[in-house]
Amino acid sequence: MINFSAEVRAAQAAGTPIVALESTIISHGLPRPRNLEVALEVEAIVREAGAVPATIALIDGVVHVGLESDELNRIANEDGVVKASTRDLAVIEATGNSAATTVAATAHIAHLAGIKTFATGGLGGVHRGHSYDESADLIALAETPIIIVCAGVKSILDVPGTLERLETFAVPVLGYGTNKFPGFYLTESGYEIEHRVDSVSEIAAIWRNRFELKTDDRAIVIANPVINQMELALHNAILESGLRAVDANHITGKAVTPFLLEYFHTQSKGESLRVNIDIIKANSLLAAQIAIELSKVTTTQ
Repeated sequence: MINFSAEVRAAQAAGTPIVALESTIISHGLPRPRNLEVALEVEAIVREAGAVPATIALIDGVVHVGLESDELNRIANEDGVVKASTRDLAVIEATGNSAATTVAATAHIAHLAGIKTFATGGLGGVHRGHSYDESADLIALAETPIIIVCAGVKSILDVPGTLERLETFAVPVLGYGTNKFPGFYLTESGYEIEHRVDSVSEIAAIWRNRFELKTDDRAIVIANPVINQMELALHNAILESGLRAVDANHITGKAVTPFLLEYFHTQSKGESLRVNIDIIKANSLLAAQIAIELSKVTTTQ
């Protein structure tokens, strides 16, 4: 069962563009109380652009597409909120727990709800030094027809390995105003991407063309580089020491990303937090603009 917020139900009835937003960044990616403040600011950005935000999470075992104010507050402040990928959804429903959704789970639920556009911070991918350890985000992108706006792959991951996997899965990666693949905290990761778009109308045209060509069974990644990046030397020094800390503390699996994000926040004295917030705000605005443009495209899909 999916519970839709009153705002999202009204948008569906009126045909208003909707933008999906993940909740893991709220519960696990940003510190309190800034996490709730940013969540509200991001939703306001989407509304001001002319679309409706649909933050996705599970509350007491129920999937929610769009959160009311008290529900958003729970995701931001309750200690028991877990991090759920697609494999966890049925389990969380059965146990009646509350969970924030990853990129994979958010994309899956958004698609079930008929939402075409999704904004996040950075994608999960292949983990450094562990080619067998890949985020479920990659499989979700290979199986879910949705447009996802991001600032590239989190720079704590194996960027070239992730790009190779995206190519293998035939997931198109489009640089927004760039041919350089973004590096999350950094404007450029050091790797090129083949395809560039410079307007939301180009993105809408590509979305339409995929239906005609029957290549519409997977995601489109819009790589939107952060404008004011973290200072490169600082980033590299923190990343190097952070990876050593991961090994020293025997941290593995899905615990690695939140550990490193918190490590960056602590060691950079808030600079990584500033960049992270800039990223999600910029991506949410672009996603809203894309959603509005898509609403102008007549398609039976």
